[in-house]
Amino acid sequence: MSDQTQYMTLEKLEELKVELQNLKLKELPKIAKRIDDARQMGDLSENAEYHQAREDMAWMQSRVKEIEAILDNAEIITTGGTATVELGSFIIVKVNNEKREYTIVGAQEADPASGRISNESPLGNAFLGRKKGDRVDIKLPSGVQEYKIIEVR
Repeated sequence: MSDQTQYMTLEKLEELKVELQNLKLKELPKIAKRIDDARQMGDLSENAEYHQAREDMAWMQSRVKEIEAILDNAEIITTGGTATVELGSFIIVKVNNEKREYTIVGAQEADPASGRISNESPLGNAFLGRKKGDRVDIKLPSGVQEYKIIEVR
């Protein structure tokens, strides 16, 4: 993971800290025990449990490093409530005579299906710095889509 700033809410930061603690204090020791138990069974070349435990350990160690890198580069989103769209802003837009609601969040919290779009996504990035009443053209594979910002909170 790069040393890029990871924008997130305080809730997401706390969630990642809890996950990291759980991995380090509970899950990694469990897998270490599984590996040790599998070693006790003898012939490691044909021991499926041993190989699976090693793969699980590698994945978990990778996840620990990933979370640590995210936390090292975390910046809490404390904005929203301004007239300009920024990280943390809730916006209502109109596109194709249909209203849509979005919250601009960091990449760690993006969930487009629930209206949480990343500031790094083409759509989220296009809204940043805009104000109520602005029209935003987004280039999509199907063509250019026009969004009108109706509300910014």
